[in-house]
Amino acid sequence: MIVTIDGPAGAGKSSAARSLAKKLGFRFLDTGAMYRSVTLEAARRKIAWEDSESLAQILEGLDLQVTDDRVLINGEDATEAIRTFDITTHTRYVADNLAIRQWMVRRQREIAAQDNFVTEGRDQATVVFPDAECKIYLTATDEVRAERRYQDLLSRGEQVTLAEVLEKQQQRDQRDRQRQFGGLCKAADSIEVSTDGLAPEEVLQKLEKIVASCRQV
Repeated sequence: MIVTIDGPAGAGKSSAARSLAKKLGFRFLDTGAMYRSVTLEAARRKIAWEDSESLAQILEGLDLQVTDDRVLINGEDATEAIRTFDITTHTRYVADNLAIRQWMVRRQREIAAQDNFVTEGRDQATVVFPDAECKIYLTATDEVRAERRYQDLLSRGEQVTLAEVLEKQQQRDQRDRQRQFGGLCKAADSIEVSTDGLAPEEVLQKLEKIVASCRQV
């Protein structure tokens, strides 16, 4: 079974998807981490962000392993390195690259074919797994999402302001929705859940009920 969780940045997708997978006994696939990993590799190789061909060439021979809680790039643990504000800001260049997105879709399908998965991202229900048995769209208000991201960055030692995080988030939302391939869009059969004012445990309970109802269909 595949459970997809899509939604905008800061809606709580990763933490909710990870918790849901653990509760269900499923595996978890963080697709955002995959795009961030290529972004980190591009930054380390000092590739110009506008050089789409060179960005795509990063995939040649790239050993990218995304497990339930770790991200390994060519054997190196990059779990924390891919979460910085700088990498988040520049991931759009990788996400907008058609060749990279096509590679990602193939890879994500290969991974999910191995087991039961909860997978999260922007295009999981619409592009990658349109036939998924359970589709969820997680969302929250702009202010709530920005505050969550801001607190997360502070906890990682990043020096940013809430206003800066909100501005970048709004820019990212617009780009995500306007992306020609794999843009942020709620699938017609996705069930929307707002996380505003909900504790993580409450969100998990809602998602569990949705999965249970999908299993009964």
